[in-house]
Amino acid sequence: MSGFWKRLGRVLELTEHLLRDATGAGPESGSFARQRAFRWETNGGPGRLVAIEAPSSFDLDDLIGVDTAVARLVANVEQFVRGLPSNNMLLHGERGTGKSSAVKGVLERYAADGLRMVEVQKDDLVHLPRILQALRADEGRHRFLIFCDDLSFGSDDHGFRELKAALEGSLETPPDNVRIVATSNRRHLMPESMADNRAARLDERNELHLGEALEEKLALSDRFGLVIGFYNFDQPTYLSIVEHYLDKQRFELSDAAREEALRWTVVRASRSGRTARQFADDYVGRARLKE
Repeated sequence: MSGFWKRLGRVLELTEHLLRDATGAGPESGSFARQRAFRWETNGGPGRLVAIEAPSSFDLDDLIGVDTAVARLVANVEQFVRGLPSNNMLLHGERGTGKSSAVKGVLERYAADGLRMVEVQKDDLVHLPRILQALRADEGRHRFLIFCDDLSFGSDDHGFRELKAALEGSLETPPDNVRIVATSNRRHLMPESMADNRAARLDERNELHLGEALEEKLALSDRFGLVIGFYNFDQPTYLSIVEHYLDKQRFELSDAAREEALRWTVVRASRSGRTARQFADDYVGRARLKE
């Protein structure tokens, strides 16, 4: 009989997994206590929260040259974690300037205080109402950042309306234990075309009235209470970041390394924190290969 009960247990376990995939649900009991990062996965079904076993981490002290932006982000997240008034966040700016790294960094800093993160792809934003419902059920125990990385919308992308309603505009009160943080290369999340600009007009009193298309695009980004800009660096800041990453690997910024670092920016056509870190990894790797 013991073999029968073992087989029955495996069948029941498999049935439970199948039902969870078919109906869509939160993660397994206790996952929020054990794990700090999750993603929303659909796999052709209604979608469910899945724990990320080895989430990417980042030390906020490694972000140089964006002190003001990071300080504003950290302050808002700390307010949220402590249950104080706080805002949804939009981090915008040029590529490689530390937007996504800053978000990973705040999770690293506040995970021990109950902060959790749920990564949602743009195409899955249509599921936002179900995601919010799943997180609302944990209200009072953990606080969640819904993370939408590298977000931008075309004129007919799915998920635009759901995000807009989740930020502000739905009749349903959003969960108090959830905030949305998005990163984007675009300040208003959507491209602005010449047609949009032609739609703007002046009335008889010379007051500017934006076209409906532009109003729609501005309405989304305006619903983020905190909008933070990340921008490319000047040469001294870029070299300071290179020096920081070289120092972490016990190398110094010699005159030769400095010249190579500057040539690297010309080849990559970028002078960002990401470029600085990539150069440092390349430089140290080549140097140690020769040893």
